[in-house]
Amino acid sequence: MAVSQKQLVDAEALCPYRLVLEHVTSRWGVLVLIELLERPYRFSELRRAISRFGGRGVSEKMLTQTLQTLERDGLVHRDARPVIPPRVDYSLTGLGREAAEQVRALARWTHDRMGEVEQARQAYDERRRAHDEARENRSRAS
Repeated sequence: MAVSQKQLVDAEALCPYRLVLEHVTSRWGVLVLIELLERPYRFSELRRAISRFGGRGVSEKMLTQTLQTLERDGLVHRDARPVIPPRVDYSLTGLGREAAEQVRALARWTHDRMGEVEQARQAYDERRRAHDEARENRSRAS
C-alpha cells in the first residue's frame, strides 16, 4: 500500500474529507481507534489487542502504516521516550477521541443490528435467486 507523495497530495486535493473518512474507517483504523479509547498502548500491546478480534491479525507493517496515517491526521499521538530499550506509546488526541467514539458507536450499531442485516441479506438473496431462475426459464422457453 505504498503511496507516493504525489498520489497523496492529489487525493487530498480532490476530496480531503473522503480521505480522512477512509483512514478512520479502514480495516485497521477502526480497530486502532476503538482500542486506543481504552488506554494508551505500546506497539506490541496494541498489535496483540487488535488481533483478539479474530482473523489473521494485523502485520507490523500494516499497523505501522495505520498509526502513521492516523498520527498525520492528528488523531493519534506518538510518544517516543529516549530510554533503553526505546519506549513508544500511542494514545488518542482530543480529535482522535471524538473520531473513535463515533466509530465505536457505529461498531455497536452494527453489532446490535446484525440480525436484521442478516435477514435482509437472506431475503435479498432469495429474491435474486427467484429472479434469476425466472429469467433463465424464460430464456429456455424462447
